[in-house]
Amino acid sequence: QVQLVESGGGLVQAGGSLRLSCAASGSIFSIDAMAWYRQTPGKQRDLVAAITSGGSINYADSVRDRFTISRDNAKNTVYLQMNSLKPEDTAVYYCVCTARARTSIRHADYWGQGTQVTVSS
Repeated sequence: QVQLVESGGGLVQAGGSLRLSCAASGSIFSIDAMAWYRQTPGKQRDLVAAITSGGSINYADSVRDRFTISRDNAKNTVYLQMNSLKPEDTAVYYCVCTARARTSIRHADYWGQGTQVTVSS
């Protein structure tokens, strides 16, 4: 139906930058909201940033003014530009979209497999 693939994670020094990408593919009728979450071992998966089809954006307080979420609707892709990275940003980052598959009349959430981001001090 709908598949999401994240890329761009890796190891970076504190203060550095990374750009994550997440491309949606498959039998897509439409995509509404797209978002990034992150999770560390033993902890809940938390929202990092979200963007709706209309362009409304929300950020977690911990990343506001450092991270920027954007999307390219023509490519069904969402990006997360991460600047001034801190060790506390280390986590597995997951993208998610609320989408309608061509085979369905309802919207559902679809998750990517996650990409590791490690920030060293």
